[in-house]
Amino acid sequence: QVQLVESGGGLVQAGGSLKLSCAASGRTFSGYRVGWFRQAPEKIREFVAAVDWSDGSTNYANSVKNRFAISRDNLKNTVWLQMNSLKPEDTAVYYCAADSRGRFLTIAAPYWGQGTQVTVSS
Repeated sequence: QVQLVESGGGLVQAGGSLKLSCAASGRTFSGYRVGWFRQAPEKIREFVAAVDWSDGSTNYANSVKNRFAISRDNLKNTVWLQMNSLKPEDTAVYYCAADSRGRFLTIAAPYWGQGTQVTVSS
């Protein structure tokens, strides 16, 4: 079983930056696709970014492309999400997720963290 723990959320002014982390316990991320979803109150959970642990390839939602960057640290078994130029619409609970079953990380991923709150003020 993969256990995911997120950290790094907080409150920041629009235009600022935050860096989220997702650490795995129980086993390594080897062979997994790992990434982030977010969910604002009264909204659906939406994809943000993902990385393939095997080759480091990444993909992003259009809403965050060119502002966010996802990366992996094999030694620490941790995935990072660097968030720059934050906007109020980025405000949400951010959830780490992992899946080894397919090429893409989706909302049907079997492993999820507890979430970390990101709040961006106007």
